[in-house]
Amino acid sequence: MTAKAATSIVYPQGLKNENSNLITKIETFRVLPRWLFVRVETAKGIVGWGEATLEGQSEAVEGAFEDFRERFIGWDAANIEDIYQTAYRHRFYRGGEVLMSAISGLDIALWDIKGKTLGVPVWELLGGKVRERCNVYGWIGGDRPSDVLAQAQARKDQGFLAVKMNAVESLAWLDSPHALEATVKRLEEVKSIGIDVGLDFHGRVHKTLAKQLARALEPHKPLFIEEPLLPGHVEELKKLYAQTTIPIALGERLFTRQDVRPYFEAGVIDIIQPDIAHAGGISETHRIATMAETYDIGFAPHCPLGPIAFAASLQLGFSHLNFLICEMSWKMHYNQGADLFTYMKNPEVFDVKNGAIELLTQPGLGIELDEDLIRKAAADSKDFSWRNPTWRGPDGGIREW
Repeated sequence: MTAKAATSIVYPQGLKNENSNLITKIETFRVLPRWLFVRVETAKGIVGWGEATLEGQSEAVEGAFEDFRERFIGWDAANIEDIYQTAYRHRFYRGGEVLMSAISGLDIALWDIKGKTLGVPVWELLGGKVRERCNVYGWIGGDRPSDVLAQAQARKDQGFLAVKMNAVESLAWLDSPHALEATVKRLEEVKSIGIDVGLDFHGRVHKTLAKQLARALEPHKPLFIEEPLLPGHVEELKKLYAQTTIPIALGERLFTRQDVRPYFEAGVIDIIQPDIAHAGGISETHRIATMAETYDIGFAPHCPLGPIAFAASLQLGFSHLNFLICEMSWKMHYNQGADLFTYMKNPEVFDVKNGAIELLTQPGLGIELDEDLIRKAAADSKDFSWRNPTWRGPDGGIREW
């Protein structure tokens, strides 16, 4: 075959043969509290579920799925990597939170189908288990943290050994140093009951105050500080990293290996926190976690989302040696109108015991969803779109949420 002939071969519906299990339907369901579920069905009747939640921007992701339906119905559901690479590369523009969240939802559903087809959990497809249980943490305090001691005690009673809370409320670019004192007090209060605490700066703290806050927290040993600076500030983070011994975590607003690479190579983080609903699903998050191990960086999935994203995150936790802990949204402050277990038929698989969740053993993602309830919830909330809070200071200037 000549080179010219070789380059003219077209695969309009990917790589398939007469035995392929073809994708016949791709659906999305926007449900309370702020989640976007994805349902993929095949010609052999196997259904896989994914999650493409992009908080506050569901409509944009739904638009991407209009394209996916046009492109991937009729493709072999088994060819996860071929579908991933086609979705990522073949529209020329790539990356970014909208496309990657859409890819995430489709990708997770395809892994669910693969596991159900073969009768094994997803972690088995990723090389097998490296642990019997995954550590998890719960949330306390809300967007404007308060009453954290009582909430921390409730979490401890629920079986958690670690929690996360927002470090600060709304801050000016340069604020009074007194604005940071409450953060230290809250950390001391929660740690007093014998529970570990991660502090989420949430990109609210600019470098003018981040170094002061990190220094003030140092003696009190938080489990980690998350997003101490906004994404993109690699050089600035390098200076902060040199000034503290507190583990630095980030990654929820990084979506590919290309995005995390500068942070890994600069040596400015200790923990990477990709969100499986934003970072290309199981396929790309798996690659990010593997890449992190090369740099002795821990893997702690970001997941303030629904049961599908959480189950997918745990599948990676069971199969990655550098997994540390996973975020769990059960009873989180954002979960208004529905909670982590609402759409599940087997919520017992997420029971928290001694700060951890036992190995998920059912095929695919390991969870059973109530499809009838999901369809009803999506119909009932079709006009609802969750939006994140928007903050301004006393002078009217925009502040980070």
